[in-house]
Amino acid sequence: MKARGITKCFGDVVALDGIDFDVAPGEIHGLVGPNGAGKTTLLGLLLSLAVADEGSLEILGTPVGRALAAPAGVAGFVDGPGLYPALTARQNLAALAALRDAAADIDDTLGRVGLADVADDRVRGFSLGMRQRLGLAAALLTEPRLLVLDEPANGLDPAGKKHVHGVLEQLADGGTTVVLSSHRMDDLEALCSEVTILATGRVAFTGPPAKLAAENRELAYRLRTSDPAAARRVIASTPGVAADDGPRQDEEVLVVRALVPALDELVRRLVGEGVAVRELAPVVSPLEAAFLALTEQENAR
Repeated sequence: MKARGITKCFGDVVALDGIDFDVAPGEIHGLVGPNGAGKTTLLGLLLSLAVADEGSLEILGTPVGRALAAPAGVAGFVDGPGLYPALTARQNLAALAALRDAAADIDDTLGRVGLADVADDRVRGFSLGMRQRLGLAAALLTEPRLLVLDEPANGLDPAGKKHVHGVLEQLADGGTTVVLSSHRMDDLEALCSEVTILATGRVAFTGPPAKLAAENRELAYRLRTSDPAAARRVIASTPGVAADDGPRQDEEVLVVRALVPALDELVRRLVGEGVAVRELAPVVSPLEAAFLALTEQENAR
């Protein structure tokens, strides 16, 4: 999938401002950004719910024109799945399969998303997480090659989230491209090989989540070692590393701020001094830190 110079306006509001966007086949690609950044608009363009005012868009090797018709092989939902609350889960999928002329195994599809036990329950009694799962099942009826999802983990408990993650990973392993938007940074970091951060309709970052750690400003890291006192001495002598001396509930956990190269040097020095590193992890993930930085910039305007 390839987008070049995509611009979309709604009256005087510029939702997307000349963005470039690339997603490789079989990739799980995440979209993140503050509210109003343009994520939902971009997902809508991928599903042909709207057309761009300027620029070119190619989906599954097919140039997208001005018609509101998604290329074959594209499925998903934006702003939550559209379901019939008076029908059961099975009846919903049967109706959608008939509309799409899809020869799908409905029971198998419900089983894939973990809804086999409630197949004959009416959707009006479903929780938000169950509705999201049924929306995913509806998108899978046509065996899409591009799956577009808006906040698919909304309302999911930990077991449900793990199940849905497994479904998406299996799809990607089979060559399906997945583009998803989420405010859940842990979901994006667990699932996505690439992320795109949007801010005011423009691309602020695109690439692997791990790349943000190298490009971001200094991050705070939790550091647990075998000898906190010795670790403090090493921290104090390592250039580019600063200790955070704020209040902590666990005195064995130190908090340091550093860029990645300085952090690497700190680890080398700790090991050289015989201090075992038992935990080293960002207090806030690089992706969440970038999101918060963008949000702060927007609020400051």
